[in-house]
Amino acid sequence: MSGREIERRLHSRGLTPDTLDAIVVSHEHSDHIKGAGVLSRRYQIPVYMSSGTHAGSGSQLGKPHQIIFFSCGTTFQIGALTLHPFSTSHDAREPAGFTVNQNGVKIGIATDLGISTGMVKEHLKHCTLLILEANHDPAMLIDGPYPWHLKQRVKGRTGHLSNEDSRQLLDEVQHKHLRFVILAHLSEVNNLPEIARQVVGEVLPGPRTQLSVATQYQSGDVFLLP
Repeated sequence: MSGREIERRLHSRGLTPDTLDAIVVSHEHSDHIKGAGVLSRRYQIPVYMSSGTHAGSGSQLGKPHQIIFFSCGTTFQIGALTLHPFSTSHDAREPAGFTVNQNGVKIGIATDLGISTGMVKEHLKHCTLLILEANHDPAMLIDGPYPWHLKQRVKGRTGHLSNEDSRQLLDEVQHKHLRFVILAHLSEVNNLPEIARQVVGEVLPGPRTQLSVATQYQSGDVFLLP
């Protein structure tokens, strides 16, 4: 999204960019980095990314207000939040997932995963909130309009998780204190929110866990964590 669109979506939920302490970038693909430089310059917000992501970003980033590098496997702080980046399997220079901790509450963020490795599963254990990729329905992908090479990329080991892959990942990391699961990075062409919700929801740990689907064109709800 552009910087202007990010601003619009923040305002739609009663939030403003000038309250942001940082922008954290997982990898250099345009759908993850496009608006970062604009927001950073406009509101003097530091951008956190790995050196590999920075090297791969080219002209998409421009000149941010400030760049702070992190390394996968090394914890860093942003205010009261403790972030731990971990390596993921995706066709980018140095892609990362994240856990975010504060006062015993843990958030796990893992999108753009070709496969859910043992490292990913280990880091996503014991989360209060999970943001997981549920990119495509396998049948829709194979029968859909993408050229064959792109279909192979999407379902490959450095591509994206299917709904079934996401269900398997959730099944392996769920626990009784998991409160929120947000399904993210759904393909507009190869998936439907109702399919993703049905497939992944089959392994929810119980009624106390709320399942949401992040859509392409509007902001989701704001979640308040204990």
